[in-house]
Amino acid sequence: EVQLQASGGGLMQAGGSLRLSCAASGFTFDDAAIGWFRQAPGKERDGLSCISTSDGSTLYADSVKGRFTVASDNAKNTVYLQMNSLKPEDTAVYYCAAEYGPCRDYYYEDDYDYWGQGTQVTVSS
Repeated sequence: EVQLQASGGGLMQAGGSLRLSCAASGFTFDDAAIGWFRQAPGKERDGLSCISTSDGSTLYADSVKGRFTVASDNAKNTVYLQMNSLKPEDTAVYYCAAEYGPCRDYYYEDDYDYWGQGTQVTVSS
């Protein structure tokens, strides 16, 4: 059974940093695309980034490029999303998702076959 467990969310002041984790099990982790999405209250879910675990290549949305960094530790079957210079508009539930093979894009939800349960990030001004 494929499982994705997102964690690391919390309450942070603007300008601070958080690191989210996505722990995966039940599939071939070293040949997968792991995407990060977020959904703010009353808004649609938006794609943020994707990492291909086979070679570490990454894709980012313009809204987070330069502030967020995604990395993979294949030995731990875990992907991390380092979020720096947080803004109140980063407040959302953050989800990780997975599909087999390399990243095709970071924004198209239907590309991903498996989803984690989400972790709340709240950034205060």
